[in-house]
Amino acid sequence: MTRLKIVAGNWKMHKTLEESQSLITEIRGIVRDEIRSNTKVIVCPPYIALAAATRLLEGTGIGLGAQNCHFEEQGAFTGEISAGMIKSTGAEYVIIGHSERRQYFGETNETTALKSKTAIRHGLHVIFCVGETLSQREDKSYFRVVEAQLQEGLFHLDRKEFSHIVIAYEPVWAIGTGLTASPEQAQEMHAYIRKVVGMHYTDEIANNTSILYGGSVKPDNAQTLFSQGDIDGGLIGGAALKARDFVDIVKGMH
Repeated sequence: MTRLKIVAGNWKMHKTLEESQSLITEIRGIVRDEIRSNTKVIVCPPYIALAAATRLLEGTGIGLGAQNCHFEEQGAFTGEISAGMIKSTGAEYVIIGHSERRQYFGETNETTALKSKTAIRHGLHVIFCVGETLSQREDKSYFRVVEAQLQEGLFHLDRKEFSHIVIAYEPVWAIGTGLTASPEQAQEMHAYIRKVVGMHYTDEIANNTSILYGGSVKPDNAQTLFSQGDIDGGLIGGAALKARDFVDIVKGMH
């Protein structure tokens, strides 16, 4: 059984439309020239670039995702974007439950559950983020925290719906801090996530679910992290904003 290997770049609130198009063009060229593996490469630029990115990525095999969506179909939600709107741009993926959304925008397990259901209904694949804070890591509650995020955010999905889920484990203490979970710490949590998924669904479903690591992945540590048995790729933040670094991380999957 071979799980899909994935490296996704989360650009966060960076890049104008013009800058996004330039970066996508650069990534597209390097991936075409240098990547021969079956790793699925995904870019998640800001909403303003999604439609343009679809045109630029056509025929390349590179996936396109948004960074968030609302759980309602439409309505009086000024400044929000719906799953249907994202789908209409040509994007195929959406990140849900990123720690920054949880930390700064009041995202809860309940809202991630609603968003996941809506996104899947619109034919999007969900990159669903889980992870613990530094205090939760230190007080040893991190397994319980991550299990609750999975239980309350995803396990309302039936088996068919769950097949559209990619899980990303991001220890909050390692995002943008320069700190990285050791390969052993990351592998321990990835194996635990897989076990929890298997207990709720089936071992087969768990073994088919791609689980990505996110948290200060760089070209020089990617290979060591990705060589762990249950780490199927990465959700990349800062390094995704430099085409060379991003593609070098993709090469770490080989």
